[in-house]
Amino acid sequence: DAVGLAHLAADRLATISGGELQRVALARALAQGAGHVLLDEPTNHLDIRHRLEVVGLMRRIAPTVVVVLHDLEAAAAACDHVVVIDRGRVAGAGSPRDVLRPELLDAVYGVRTTVIPDADGHPHLRFTLPAPGDQLDASIPLERTRP
Repeated sequence: DAVGLAHLAADRLATISGGELQRVALARALAQGAGHVLLDEPTNHLDIRHRLEVVGLMRRIAPTVVVVLHDLEAAAAACDHVVVIDRGRVAGAGSPRDVLRPELLDAVYGVRTTVIPDADGHPHLRFTLPAPGDQLDASIPLERTRP
């Protein structure tokens, strides 16, 4: 049971939670051996344990997984390549280490960002609201869309 849903095998889909439905979709992709998978917010509505499991599954379910996430911690943990979009334009694209930088995230989201690299160099993010009257650097140039 790769996604922890064996206990739901006899249940109707209408009776399970939104988070369980997300994991059902991942289980289907895993079982079908899909070559490419597109996921929309797969960690939404999940508790911490299941979110971590889904992040791990995203790396295993297919050779190519394109995922839309607002959860930047999950993106940093699960993705080899990230694209940050601001008002419909690419603000940054590349590895999480290169893109998920305080100056870019502060400008895009209007927050203060602290990046704490783990032992492997993967970024962990902490966000706080700016102090009243605090000016954030909005001068980060948007990158051109890359093919």
